Amino acid sequence: MSADAPPVPAAPSIPPPLPPPVGVILLAGGTGSRMRSATPKQFLPLAGTPILRRSASLFLTPATPGITHLTVVLDSAARPAYADLPAAAAAAGVSFAWAPPGDERQASVVSGLASLPAGVALVAVHDAARPCVTAAEVRAVVADAAVHGAAVLAVPVKATVKEAMVGDDATDGDLFVARTLDRGRLWEAATPQVVERRLLERGFAAVRESGAAVTDDVSVVEAVGGRVKLTRGEYTNLKITTPEDMLVAEAILAARAAEGGEVLPTPSTPGAAA
Repeated sequence: MSADAPPVPAAPSIPPPLPPPVGVILLAGGTGSRMRSATPKQFLPLAGTPILRRSASLFLTPATPGITHLTVVLDSAARPAYADLPAAAAAAGVSFAWAPPGDERQASVVSGLASLPAGVALVAVHDAARPCVTAAEVRAVVADAAVHGAAVLAVPVKATVKEAMVGDDATDGDLFVARTLDRGRLWEAATPQVVERRLLERGFAAVRESGAAVTDDVSVVEAVGGRVKLTRGEYTNLKITTPEDMLVAEAILAARAAEGGEVLPTPSTPGAAA
């Protein structure tokens, strides 16, 4: 190229693609019988903030871009304590809805699905009882679902898992090992579980027609022959089920605060009851 030739213009920078509009269904309708508390676990204070409020806050911050809607599946009797959440969502530019819980998780998710606005393309279902999930984990599982159609946060199983004898091979009153499962192929599923809306709706319609019961959301994708991407999460994304889990969760949050890690504000308004 001669000295008089004009410089070649630099290629324009292309911003990363925005994630599809994501609607979050936050499940908070359980009773938490294993917590041995008169108060359902999602309302218990964790490091000074109710678990439900702490979980909701993650989806109302710039740390989780692409989220355009939040539905909280919660009994109407418990909603007054969280009456500020719709305003907090509006302040974050996120639409909001309540939905009634069902008798089982499956029915609660279907109830939440019915509340989603038309523009939602991906549905992220999250257990309110997992308040330690990080924004980085949410971004990762949403990104995987945007590419593959369905993704679930999960971690490799650390323990050795034994399958028990059932049916004719079982002995009354006693359990014996049928076989040891290959730990290298086992992953423990967590939430959020993120699925294309149409695929999730088709999956739930299929299991409803067959009468099958599912205990997590991506199982309905498997039921219609779909593939689910495993998004590796963190072992700190525990589900609070027992009193001991509360102690572990508080230690996780304290360690993050001490290390200057991810500590998100919780939405509240003056006078909020919880």
